[in-house]
Order: sequence, then structure tokens, then C-alpha cells
Amino acid sequence: MILFSILISGCQHLVFSPDEHVTIATPEDQTPQTKTIETHEFQLSDGQNMVGTIAAINTREDDTLSDIARHFGLGFNDISKANPTISPWTPKLSSRVILPLQFILPDAPHKGIILNLANMRLFYYPKQQPDKVFTYPVGIGRQGWNTPMGLTSIVAKKANPTWVVPESIHQEHSEKGDSLPNVVPAGPDNPLGLYAMRLGFPRYLIHGTNKPYGIGMQVSHGCVQLYPEDIEMLFKKASVGMPVQIIHQPYLTAWHQDMLYLEANEPLQKSTNDKSQLKKQLHQISSKKHVSIDWKKVDLIIQRSDGIPEPILVQSPDEADILANAMQLEHPEQLYQQPIVGELKDNDWSILVASFDNEIEAQKLATMLNHQGPIIPARKIQKDNTYHVIAGPFKNKKEAKAIAKRLRMDFELDVEPSKPQLISEN
Repeated sequence: MILFSILISGCQHLVFSPDEHVTIATPEDQTPQTKTIETHEFQLSDGQNMVGTIAAINTREDDTLSDIARHFGLGFNDISKANPTISPWTPKLSSRVILPLQFILPDAPHKGIILNLANMRLFYYPKQQPDKVFTYPVGIGRQGWNTPMGLTSIVAKKANPTWVVPESIHQEHSEKGDSLPNVVPAGPDNPLGLYAMRLGFPRYLIHGTNKPYGIGMQVSHGCVQLYPEDIEMLFKKASVGMPVQIIHQPYLTAWHQDMLYLEANEPLQKSTNDKSQLKKQLHQISSKKHVSIDWKKVDLIIQRSDGIPEPILVQSPDEADILANAMQLEHPEQLYQQPIVGELKDNDWSILVASFDNEIEAQKLATMLNHQGPIIPARKIQKDNTYHVIAGPFKNKKEAKAIAKRLRMDFELDVEPSKPQLISEN
């Protein structure tokens, strides 16, 4: 997983086609009923601090947790933490995947954009619609390139931005034997994606990405990244001058239907202060509201830090009960932007990327390649007792050599283009 994070680094309601719906199985007979589930846009009433619903979906062949996460407006952190026993890249067929689509709002004014680094999620409060909140998963700065905290604003907006490569990133690539141009124009190789909004913090942006499967990870050089479809929506809604507050709140609490909930996320930096502040806050709530808190449950929630809100009063339901009763969704006909690998023909160029004795490891690498940005098409092919990962098809040797360079730079694999008939499928 660390390797994948390195590879993808770089600086509403769900919309369906007419024949696709999110459907929910009713508890009575498990017969699906067509009904939409909120993923980005939520209604807010006075004093409401928690929105959304926990849901679940069963995997189909070729699904990955990243594909499912993007389809339902979640980041990789959201879905992987909620499903720790499921392999992200090679889940077993019909695995029940929890969709943590319930969120406790950050403890901050409902104004403009609030970004909570701890759960890598952005909340947008439209000025003209005080009864709504929009939320999007984000990718943030990795270790050594931390996204700054504090209050700032949007100072400029640009569609189809060009990327002026900073000297620090030039140096980083140069140390790996790669050279970058001074300016990268708009297009598939531009890490800013199709939309960018400049912040008052010098050199920092909220922008799209050409590597969407890094959303929900610490992968950028400090900028805030959104899925291409999400930045397009936010870009249209946000305005120059809008306040942006970047915070770090790993532990969030909210009252919902006369029950106190706690959402715990792993802090980006280890600190006992966050936990002590939480315990102090909960003691104050207990005293003021005359309620009894299950402190053992609080400790378990903090230990898990899976981002799922859970009630914490004495005799409240456990997480296992909550997940067992999650809304069961019908699998869509096609997950949004799920990679489709083209057929490899005899006249196509290809690359033998790696060979494995273990089928699962081969499939994992092939799947990770398919989720690069831009995609590196790959598949697993068995020959005798060995599983080969073949990248392709590529239309010519020049394209194959460019991909081989990416594999050497990002995977540290010394590979060369080859003709596909050298590896035949059994």
C-alpha cells in the first residue's frame, strides 16, 4: 500500500445513467426497491451535526474497494478502514463491503469550505442554501509536504490550468533520474486535473487530479485533491473570496435522535492531547446532560479509528449491530469509471512487468497498474505454474517505451517493451 501511495502522488447526489439506480433491499423480504442514497449532498436542520446513512454492497467480479469507493463518493481511507478484513485490490466475490456514508460534521462554523485533514474530507456550506451541506473526499499532503492548517480563502479559480512545476518537485524527480518540463499544459498528464482554485496560502491549491485513486490518501505535495467529478461540482459552486478553514479534528461527536455519537479517525500526528481533550469534552457532556457514557466503548472506538460514527451511551447498540443493519444496496450495472482493459492482440506492443508464483500477488499488481493515472492497462496471464503480469495493449513501440519508463520510475522495475506473442495464455 505504501508503494501505491508513492505511485499516485502529485500536486450531489450520485449521478447515474438512466438505466442505473442505487437500490436498497428492504428488511422484510430483501426485495430491492429503487431508491437513491445520498452521497454528497445532505439536508441540514437547525442544530444537526450528523448526516448520511451506513450502507453495504456485495462485490462482483473485478471489483476493487477503490472502484466502489469512487462510485459512492468515498475516499480510499474511508472504505479501507471500514473494511479492514477485505483485500482492497483482490476482494473475494460477493464480499459484503461497508459503505461509511454517515458523517459527523466538524466542529467549525458552517461557512464556506471546511477541510478536516484527520478524515480527509471537505465540507462545503453554500451561503444561499443554509439548509444544505456538500461533502467530498480529498487527497492531502504526504509526509514532508504537509497541507497547511488555518483560515484562508479562495483567491482565484482556473479551468484547464497549466502546471508550473516548482523547483522542489524538479529536484525530487531529478534525484530519481527523471526530468520534468518547466510547464505542463492542460491534459491527461497534468496532475492538477481540469479545475484548480488557488488558496490564500502561497503555492497551495484545491484542484482535480489525473490520478483519482489517490483520493483518501496522503499523496500530494501539499495541495488538496478531489476526484475529477467532484472538483467540477465544487468549482461551479465555490466563488473567489469564499473562506476556507483547514483543521485537524480526529475525534468528532454529535447528538442524533437523542443518542450521543463518536466518530474516531487516526490522527495524522501521534498525540495524546487529542484523546485527553476528547475525554474532557465527554465528561462535560455527561455532567451537563445527565447521561452515562460507556467508557469501554469509547476506548474501543478510538482503538479502531475506522471513521464510523457509533453511539456511546450506556446500553447503546454496538458497531457490529449497526453494520449488520446497514442499508443493503444493489450493485450498479457498472461502477463509475471502473477501468476496462482492452484486448491484447498479436500486433500490439506489450510489456512483461513481473512474474509470480502466487496468483493473488499477480492479480494485485495488475489491478494496481489498471488504477494508475493515466491508466496502465494490464492483466494476469498464467503460463505453466507461473503468473505473468502483462501491460498493454500499446499502439506502437514509442508508447510502450514511455510506459516502461513510468514503471522504472514509479515501481523501480527494469522492464522493456516486447511483442505479446512471447507470452501466450493457457
